[in-house]
Amino acid sequence: MEQQQSITLLETEKVSKLMRMYAIPCIISLLVAALYNIVDQIFIANADYLGSYGNAANTVVYPLTVLAVAVAVLIGDGCCAFVSISLGHGRPEDAHRSIGNSIILCILTSVLIMLIYLLFADQILTIFGGRANEETFALAKEYFFWITVGIPFYIFGQAMNPIIRSDGSPRYAMASTLVGTAANIILDPLFIYGFHWGMTGAAIATVIGQILTAVLSIVYLTRMKVVKLSRSSFGLFGGLMRRFLPLGITSFLAQASLVLSIAAINSMCTKYGAMDPVFGQPEFAQIPLAVLGIVMKFFQIVISISIGMAAGCIPVVGYNVGAGHLDRTKQLFTCLLTCEAILGLAGTLIVELFPVQLIGIFGAANESAYYTEFAVKSFRIYLCLMILATLNKGTFIFLQAMGKAFASTLISLIREMIFGVGLALLLPIWFGLDGLLCSFPLADTLTFLIALGFIIKTYQELNQKVPASNFAL
Repeated sequence: MEQQQSITLLETEKVSKLMRMYAIPCIISLLVAALYNIVDQIFIANADYLGSYGNAANTVVYPLTVLAVAVAVLIGDGCCAFVSISLGHGRPEDAHRSIGNSIILCILTSVLIMLIYLLFADQILTIFGGRANEETFALAKEYFFWITVGIPFYIFGQAMNPIIRSDGSPRYAMASTLVGTAANIILDPLFIYGFHWGMTGAAIATVIGQILTAVLSIVYLTRMKVVKLSRSSFGLFGGLMRRFLPLGITSFLAQASLVLSIAAINSMCTKYGAMDPVFGQPEFAQIPLAVLGIVMKFFQIVISISIGMAAGCIPVVGYNVGAGHLDRTKQLFTCLLTCEAILGLAGTLIVELFPVQLIGIFGAANESAYYTEFAVKSFRIYLCLMILATLNKGTFIFLQAMGKAFASTLISLIREMIFGVGLALLLPIWFGLDGLLCSFPLADTLTFLIALGFIIKTYQELNQKVPASNFAL
């Protein structure tokens, strides 16, 4: 009965209400997940014995946690979309086997990543800009070790989150992540200020929170609502993986390519910062790295909301596409793009009007005037076109939810790999650090010109295939 009620809801409820039901918990879950690293950086930045050195160290380690998330969303988002489409087509067998398959994949890949990180820590940190100066490298290595120990718990919790949403429990998915982050927020000041554990304390607080989220995910898996797991669910089914993993490739590439983009940005920060008359001085060498890390953290907040709105729609889109209700899919697409545009505009206004207040949250009062000056400039240039970034992200994920894995993957790859990395490497050659700041909005502008074509094509397809509907927003 509960299974039938959940399916009926996806088929008959107003799409605007469904979007709120699924997207809001998803947004909160992603924001809470993002806060793991952001909270660490806030407390680190305001510890006078860590300051901008700790900030820079956190920035160095951050992309390596993003890479772990990339693996998690490849499995979790792909499975989430596949489960929703399978339920829409009336194939519960595929749904429960894909979830069991995903659990096994999470365990194997997370342990492998942890071992690679531990074995090649020095080389990895160097690639991501850890050698800005000796103090930054030492703090990055300390933080990285403990974060690496928690990687299996982090990947498992993040991968299960969308799967739990696909089972019709977005609120539980949100709560499991919220509990972990709440623990991190409580323990960070205790470990950093009370026990004076520094970067180790920040990392251990984070790992404890990740363990709690993973445990709550396991609890849910033992009592799922719509999809019922059994012993036959678990295993590595090659044919099934070839069907659901492609649906998560867009999410994976969005995260994995972001790692390459951050690596390029961090590298350019170190290289061209050393050529700057101010930041070339040893005592200020870590400032560009620390500041851009903070700017990217604010962007992470905005983009988490953007992804949450789109990813929350995946079960709704997947089911209605599978059931042939493409008129409802079109309504949801319009609603999503409108919300993405409003979000991007709001984020842009905040960074343009209140950059000093934003940087103040991350300990600017304890730093030099050069720190604040560069931070204000970075916020206003780097994030000036967030409205295009949010529209791009919403389009990528919506196409993915419709089963258009190739189109979604193509434009995501172009944004992150070609424009994101390429412009970050090329523009500084002529414009130094200013070129690095301009690379981000230019990449989103070029990507939107491509995404716009896919948006128009999607609307044309939906209009041609579906007659007028009685469903209303």
